[in-house]
Amino acid sequence: MSAGRRPAGRRWLPAWWWCLLWGGAGGYVVVSSVSWPLPEAGAAADELHSSSTEDTLPSLLEEAGGLWKQSYPASAYREDAALGSGPAGRRPGQGAAPSRMFSYRREGGGAAGRAGTARFLARYNTWGFVATRAAQGKIQGMPYGNCLLLSDGPVNNSTGIPFFYVTPKDNTVADLLKNPVASLTLPEADGNFCRKNVIDPEDPRCARLTLTGQMVTVPPEEVEFAKQAMFSRHPVVRKWPRSYEWFFMKMNIEHIWLQSWYGEVSAIAVEEYLKAVPSKG
Repeated sequence: MSAGRRPAGRRWLPAWWWCLLWGGAGGYVVVSSVSWPLPEAGAAADELHSSSTEDTLPSLLEEAGGLWKQSYPASAYREDAALGSGPAGRRPGQGAAPSRMFSYRREGGGAAGRAGTARFLARYNTWGFVATRAAQGKIQGMPYGNCLLLSDGPVNNSTGIPFFYVTPKDNTVADLLKNPVASLTLPEADGNFCRKNVIDPEDPRCARLTLTGQMVTVPPEEVEFAKQAMFSRHPVVRKWPRSYEWFFMKMNIEHIWLQSWYGEVSAIAVEEYLKAVPSKG
């Protein structure tokens, strides 16, 4: 190739064109791999640029009315890039609108929505974290936690009441037989929402439900229903060794707490929870 000649078949863009391309990205600040939309100009933009941290950005962004939309997975980034997001493709008045890829979910529907979300978590979680007060050993009287399989009913019959298949040889069950008070935490991380929307399981937006009450042995008239509830959701437990003296327990719920946003924990009335339909808020 002779000096000064450009390679055949390759287009060369002038410097001003590259400025336009890079200029389209000027409306975002990258924080932990998440792009936060910024105003085009003004004091608000300066404020965000000067305090672009994870601690301050969510509160500043609450003023953006269109921000609270459904989150999208990382695959959506490439889709938007293919469509083009430069100045030429922007509709009038669209300059300050936030990107749908990075918007945040905010639970809606008021008390009814929260109750539906709580029932959703109780319905679709297959396990939960049970906390008791230790009744034996060196940790007697101290909090003790354990993960247990659970079901709130057969596949087509959600009740909201968690049932368990347990053995008295389990430390948690031994604690409960002496002191039935317990709490049960059900994380949304057990489902697909948090993974699909690229939300860390510890992020408060990945909801968690806590039920507190009395853990009791299922009475004889409810044992058949408890069997259907547990065996339909966890067929493998049928094959657990019989020598462990398995039996059924359930929680008589007294208090319900739902967290689905930063610092917000909502109390839900038991009656409202029991009559709600499982739904994703």
